[in-house]
Amino acid sequence: MAKSSPGGGPCTLYLVRHAIAEERGSAWPDDTLRPLTTRGTRRFVAGARGLSWLGVRLDQILTSPLVRTRQTADVLARVNEGHPLIEPVPALAPEHEADATLRALAAVARGAAVAVVGHEPGLGELAAHLIGARRPLEFRKGGICRIDVGDLSGRQAGRLVWALTPRVLRKLGT
Repeated sequence: MAKSSPGGGPCTLYLVRHAIAEERGSAWPDDTLRPLTTRGTRRFVAGARGLSWLGVRLDQILTSPLVRTRQTADVLARVNEGHPLIEPVPALAPEHEADATLRALAAVARGAAVAVVGHEPGLGELAAHLIGARRPLEFRKGGICRIDVGDLSGRQAGRLVWALTPRVLRKLGT
């Protein structure tokens, strides 16, 4: 695919739900600071290796600014041979509408292969918006889908190529 242009040209998006995080509760009164668990990190490292096994080389990683998504993005960057830069995107935080997220992505996506690390239900809604699905896709923690996008400026701009569960990704990475 050609490099994307400012405003969103062709690219391949890898939508990534953050890995397993600490439970909500009194230990983490500020949800934005909730980190990944040790188990979540370990499992996502194996899943990220599966992505590498598939030949995925990322140019850029866009992430929600929350701690758990940033940690997931850090693992993805560390395991990926391209050592992509990570950029926080506030519109990827929970509670943002797919349209706002898409506009933000179009403004900052700068590569042929861009990972987008976020949360549910927003990530599933974004995927549905991109492929023109009636219902959101469901992502397990650490799950990833690939959507080839011709232009980030509109609905149904993309084509779902694959969606993989964390378990399948881990098996590919071993």
